Amino acid sequence: MLVGVLLVEAYVNAEFHPDHTGGGGQRKLVPREIAEGGAIIDTRGGAVHTYRMPARTIALTFDDGPDPTWTPRIAAVLRKHQVNATFFVVGTQVTRHTGIVAELSLAGDEIGIHSFTHPRLEELPAWQRDLEYSQTQLAVVRATGKKSALLRLPYSSSADAIDDANWPLISEAGRLGYLSIMTDADSRDWSRPGVDAIVRGATPEGDAGSIVLMHDAGGDRAQTVAALDRFIPLMRSRGYTFSTISEGLVKALDGQPVSAEAQAAPDDRRRAFALVAAVRVADWVMDTLGLLFLVVGLLTIARTVTLFLLAGRHARRRRSKDWAWGPPVDLPVSVVVPAYNEKEGIEAAVRSLASGDHPGGIEVVVVDDGSTDNTAALAEGLRLPNVRVVRIPNGGKPNALNVGVALARHDIIVMVDGDTVFEPDAVRHLVQPFADPSVGAVAGNVKVGNRDSIVARWQHIEYVIGFNLDRRLYDILRCMPTIPGAIGAFRREALRDIGGISHETLAEDTDATMALCRSGWRVVYEERARAWTEAPSTLRQLWLQRYRWSYGTMQAMWKHRRSLVDGGPSGRFGRVGLPFIAFFGIALPLLAPLIDIMLVYGLFFSGWMITTGLWLAMLAMQLLTAVVAFRLDREQLRPLWVLPLQQFVYRQLMYLVLIQSLGTALTGARLRWHKLHRAGSAGASANLAPPPAVPRGVAKVGRE
Repeated sequence: MLVGVLLVEAYVNAEFHPDHTGGGGQRKLVPREIAEGGAIIDTRGGAVHTYRMPARTIALTFDDGPDPTWTPRIAAVLRKHQVNATFFVVGTQVTRHTGIVAELSLAGDEIGIHSFTHPRLEELPAWQRDLEYSQTQLAVVRATGKKSALLRLPYSSSADAIDDANWPLISEAGRLGYLSIMTDADSRDWSRPGVDAIVRGATPEGDAGSIVLMHDAGGDRAQTVAALDRFIPLMRSRGYTFSTISEGLVKALDGQPVSAEAQAAPDDRRRAFALVAAVRVADWVMDTLGLLFLVVGLLTIARTVTLFLLAGRHARRRRSKDWAWGPPVDLPVSVVVPAYNEKEGIEAAVRSLASGDHPGGIEVVVVDDGSTDNTAALAEGLRLPNVRVVRIPNGGKPNALNVGVALARHDIIVMVDGDTVFEPDAVRHLVQPFADPSVGAVAGNVKVGNRDSIVARWQHIEYVIGFNLDRRLYDILRCMPTIPGAIGAFRREALRDIGGISHETLAEDTDATMALCRSGWRVVYEERARAWTEAPSTLRQLWLQRYRWSYGTMQAMWKHRRSLVDGGPSGRFGRVGLPFIAFFGIALPLLAPLIDIMLVYGLFFSGWMITTGLWLAMLAMQLLTAVVAFRLDREQLRPLWVLPLQQFVYRQLMYLVLIQSLGTALTGARLRWHKLHRAGSAGASANLAPPPAVPRGVAKVGRE
């Protein structure tokens, strides 16, 4: 439907040049009586007849309208001098300004056909020329209730300028029942030569009758209005009268009736209504798209500027020599690892956690959530002294996390996905913000470990730009919406305040983070705590993951919607954090298809150079954002070569996922959990040193 609307819009907005750009060619096929005859040509019935306006009779004609600015002003001059004229209208303009044409008709002015889009008709096939006439006719029917028999071809002028290219069109017009109307005098008002020059160009020679060409559209017609106001009294003072073309033709035929118009049939009226409605709907859709495109641009610029200012401020503050959270935190830490069928990565994950260099000591609690593979056995087989493995029936990730928290021995709890590999100092850095008693939770820095495929590289770019850069912004604004499931730390007291990890949404990490913010706990970002996760390596796996993330985020936003009207910390999060997520996490991606739609539309219908330039400017802004983010995260810039390709596949996938998620949320459907396939490659790009070996005789495996 959208493609159809855009095609209608492209058709009705076809650019045209003024009539004067038409030129005369060879005239071998043009009958002599045409070149030597009058400006009214009748080829109906196969015979050729031409007619002139009677002596001292002027028919004022106006082409290319109606125009909402100039047509009413010209009509006002005509009413002032009690003169009627003939307006040769462009169908696309009539569909948009039917009221103007209706007023002209009611005032006694005559309406003629001037094509629908003002093309060069000789370059079109016969069926398309027929459409140009018939669609304009329908537009006129919608405005006046009448059909017109008067036709003026675009780019035509006087009868002696008819050449072999447009003579067949005039013959064809006769077969379709039209009188072809040429001109006797061209005011050349299209060139805006000045009022005096327009009056001179419109003045007939001697006492001859004349069909005078003027324009009521196509640019500034102030000179035409002024010249008309002077021309009519001047010609009357010389004994001229003014009439419409059909009135002048009746005089030329000694009173014989001329069928210049006819009442439209009911079927024509219905078709006319459909045509005008289609054009107006297309205009409305295009105007809406244009407005939304502007909104997208403003949101994108606002987000980029805000990110640059606040994320840079965050990085400078944290990297200053004087920065410290407080006294070093060396309290013991419990790490909870919920695991369901994680055999591919569980060993690397547990090793990296158990061998961390946190001076207070690390306890690792692996909660096997009813795995059907040998996840628990693999974790036990490591025989690490600070690792406990707990087997429970399958109850979902939130339940596994709550069980792990209940069994954890310490008050600082780190939650980790079962496919994540920690750097040796990650836990130590992750818990340092707890030196500030207002901090209830800490988000770590998630990195993509498997970067061997282009899909994974795209996610690597997204993680650096869209996740970690955004977290710097949210940290400054104190409205962190999500602690990543791959690496996050919590105070036990803070978890107790929110009632533990909820199972009411599919994004339990986002749900818990929002609850912490609403409870008054500060949630911060610690960039030095780095963990490596395995990103989906295929588009299908990526779709399933992001579908769950998007849907879960919407669930969490809906669950915490009351924060918008709350007071205190809850209200602050609701009026700062939720709008940020709504605008930049949902609205902006949902409107992102406009970029692609306008790109394709612009390439074909609005000038490819301007469109390409705008797209390159957008890409340059994204590239600049990416460079800043990569520099702040101390990443190599080499992966950014895939960023242009990301615009044609990855971005479309992301907004389609979001659209599907929104549809699921609005319909109230329940989305089941999709287990992603893992290859155990989370640490492939981490270059981590292997943890020290633990003597078998010393290791003790805890089992519960």
